[in-house]
Amino acid sequence: QVQLVESGGGLVQAGGSLRLSCPVFGVSERTFAGSDMGWFRQAPGKEREFVAATRWSGIGYYADSVKGRFTVSRDNAKNTVYLQLTNLQPEDTAVYYCASKNSGGLLNDGYKIWGQGTQVTVSS
Repeated sequence: QVQLVESGGGLVQAGGSLRLSCPVFGVSERTFAGSDMGWFRQAPGKEREFVAATRWSGIGYYADSVKGRFTVSRDNAKNTVYLQLTNLQPEDTAVYYCASKNSGGLLNDGYKIWGQGTQVTVSS
């Protein structure tokens, strides 16, 4: 059974940083390397939105709202994807989810397997 387990969330002041981690369990290193990995977030009362994603190459793709502040990366040897959050703002407060899918198609859609989420709260 494939499992994604996010960690690294917390409470920070505006301008602060966090690093989210999402190891993927139950898949081979080869399968993980061939997967698209995405990060999404959902704020209270809002719909879930795309944040960032990466294909096997590790090149990151970002929502406009986080470009220049967030960095997505992956370690295929550890079956893990990361999201570095810097210069956090109160509007970044949300539950952050990682997700995976077979490579291909749009990077902001089509994800099949989701983690349970980790809370990020930014105080002003």
